[in-house]
Amino acid sequence: MKQNGVFITFEGMDGSGKTTQMHRLAARLRAMGRTVLETAEPGGTPIGQKIRRILLDSANQELSPSAELLLYFASRAQNVDEWIRPALARGEIVLADRFTDSSRVYQGRGRGLGEEAVMALDRIACRGLQPRLTILVEIDAETSLARARARNAAEPHCETRMDDQSLEFHHAVYQAYRDLARSEPERFRVVDGRAPIEAIEERVWEAVSPHV
Repeated sequence: MKQNGVFITFEGMDGSGKTTQMHRLAARLRAMGRTVLETAEPGGTPIGQKIRRILLDSANQELSPSAELLLYFASRAQNVDEWIRPALARGEIVLADRFTDSSRVYQGRGRGLGEEAVMALDRIACRGLQPRLTILVEIDAETSLARARARNAAEPHCETRMDDQSLEFHHAVYQAYRDLARSEPERFRVVDGRAPIEAIEERVWEAVSPHV
């Protein structure tokens, strides 16, 4: 009997460890015999990767908030149409490193564009697609920036445009994530990103296992 597809997203500030946890969950599910698609935003698809380079390039500081939001949703629309919906239709488990919730907090709150603008684009790009479960790996703004900058120093690259934003911006994002999780407790599961990696993995599995 064909299983229904399951869409699970990982959210959190840069350096939270969400990507590591997504990979660990994917490996665990594959070991159980499940077919898993891992994707990330911005990026994922080949077209999305090209958009990602524009969005995260530290040289593009003049990118306007509205253009930024539109580019994120362009990448997301391609991801939904090319990868996510087909995988769900095949009965696969789809794990996404960020989805619309990131735009709600970074562009909606952090850039001040508002929830209405973000969700209007979500209706066009995602056409009602919502995660069944969202794991929020929570760390504070100061920890996020410290981890991101340590990573960037160890592995120099140009994808630092969002890390380069002000501390006030990152504080707004942190609070927006907390508010979002409180507003949708049936979908969000919050785990402490400062805990040991193995402990976080077990908390993630406790949240995910009822759905898979």
